[in-house]
Amino acid sequence: MDIHYLITQYGVYFYALVFLWTFLEGETVVLFAGFAAAENLVNPALLLVAAWLGSFSGDQCYFWLGRHFGQRLLRRFPRWRQGVDAALYWLERYNVGFILTFRFIYGVRNFSSLALGISAVDWRRFFRLNLLAAGLWAACFVGLGYFLGDVLRSALPALARSIRLFMLGALIAVGVIIWLLHRLQRRRPRTPHGAKTLGPPSYRGHEPG
Repeated sequence: MDIHYLITQYGVYFYALVFLWTFLEGETVVLFAGFAAAENLVNPALLLVAAWLGSFSGDQCYFWLGRHFGQRLLRRFPRWRQGVDAALYWLERYNVGFILTFRFIYGVRNFSSLALGISAVDWRRFFRLNLLAAGLWAACFVGLGYFLGDVLRSALPALARSIRLFMLGALIAVGVIIWLLHRLQRRRPRTPHGAKTLGPPSYRGHEPG
């Protein structure tokens, strides 16, 4: 990706491009834009806000689609069901931990917001957690790009090692957070046996956990 060309071509509208890109896709543009921020080509604070709001808005949109059209979409695209079921499994098992970290989990992240809309999670709760999670995600990848910008210019192999170390550290941190949340979740009163915790919108009154 030629991020320098995009910055030159779009100027101040580059931040709008980051918003749209993160609304639709993932961390690629954020990572490379972070490299550009280290070279003072873009404002890192504005980059962070654009990525944060883009990721947040995209997942809010997918949640809304799941809430209002989820079952219809699954009938129309049955191949999506496996991904949605996987996301619902992780939601039922880890609840808040999953909502905060699904952006980092390859394989289920693309279906997670849609699945959360289909589930019984209250929209106000998802709004709050999604806002926090989008900010954490944006900060991670803007920071990764920004602080490794000098490494990128000096030595690509060193960058690769640094990325591996960063991702390993992030994975460990996410694992610890999920473990702690799971422990706290187990101490909470259990849902009575036989009660539904997940399901289509008709079960929205029973939130998981």
